[in-house]
Amino acid sequence: MTHLLTRRLTMRPVLIEDFGDIADLWANERFTRPIAGRGALTTEEVWFRLLRDLGHWSALGQGNWSLRMRDGGAYVGSVGVLDYRRGCVPPLDAPELGWGVAPAFQGQGLAREALDAALDWCDRVLNAPRTVCMIDPPNAPSLKLAERTGYRPYAEGTYQDKAVILLERRAFGA
Repeated sequence: MTHLLTRRLTMRPVLIEDFGDIADLWANERFTRPIAGRGALTTEEVWFRLLRDLGHWSALGQGNWSLRMRDGGAYVGSVGVLDYRRGCVPPLDAPELGWGVAPAFQGQGLAREALDAALDWCDRVLNAPRTVCMIDPPNAPSLKLAERTGYRPYAEGTYQDKAVILLERRAFGA
C-alpha cells in the first residue's frame, strides 16, 4: 500500500490503530457539520467507516490515507481516492477525492498539501483521465480548496436528498 510524504505530513493508508484518533475527529461537530451535515458520529458509525476504509485499500489498492504530522505524529485527518458507489444523482463516474482536516489544523495549508500529493499520485499511478469530488454548497473552505487544486463544477446534484455540487479535475496532461 502506498505511503506518501509531503513537506510536513506522512500519508499512509488507514490502520486499525487509527481508530481512536478517527473517533475523536468524527465526534467533533465543528468537523462533522460541514462534511456530513450533522452532529457527531457514534463510535459504531466511525468503526464502520474505518472498516470501509481498510477494505478499500485491500480490494481496490486505493482509499483513505491517514494524515499525520511528520514532526510529532499528531493525527491531522484524511484524504482519499474513493469508490463508495454513492447513490448520487447524477452518479459519480470517476474516482472520487475526499478530504477532511481536524479543526485544530485548519487554515495551515495542510489539506492543500495532502490533496496535492494525492492528486499527484492519481495522475502518476491511477491513470484516471479525471477525478471528481462532491461538496455541500455551504462548505466554502472545501469549495475554495477544490478550485485551487484544479476542480471545476460540472453539475448540481443530490446525495441523500441534499443538494451537492459535483466538481471534476482533468488529470495533468490529459
